[in-house]
Amino acid sequence: MRRGPARPATDAVAAPSAPADVAAPAVAPAEAQPVRRQLQTEFAFELPRGYVDDMGTVHREGVMRLATARDELIPLRDMRVQENPAYLSVVLLGRVITQLGTVAHMHDGVVENMFASDLAFLQDFYRQVNAEGHTRAGVSCPHCEQPFEVELGGSRLGES
Repeated sequence: MRRGPARPATDAVAAPSAPADVAAPAVAPAEAQPVRRQLQTEFAFELPRGYVDDMGTVHREGVMRLATARDELIPLRDMRVQENPAYLSVVLLGRVITQLGTVAHMHDGVVENMFASDLAFLQDFYRQVNAEGHTRAGVSCPHCEQPFEVELGGSRLGES
């Protein structure tokens, strides 16, 4: 018996039709497919007061990138951090701030010379960008299927 492509019935009695889902592959509507968001890795900020460099120029606008595990581990080997754990945030911020106004080379020495209010702002901004942004999950209501987000953890790293 030779098998080949199916041919339409030519007799007076029509062959039973195949179910619609077999005849053509099912295609999900565009709105049913999940929307893929691109991961944001850099975040702009504006300091409340601004960093004043040696020439007297005030730098307020900057960019912070997401921290990596390496960014959080390397400062722990720094002697300044080992002697004074409060110095950790200064070294860490010096690693993740990629741009600050027209400062040519961003490093922990720049952060060290910032006003306390700007340092506090950057510490809070770091937490928002790196910790709090990762504790939200997209879910759907079991009754109406409306999508929304829920907070899975506490508002600070280490809280639940």
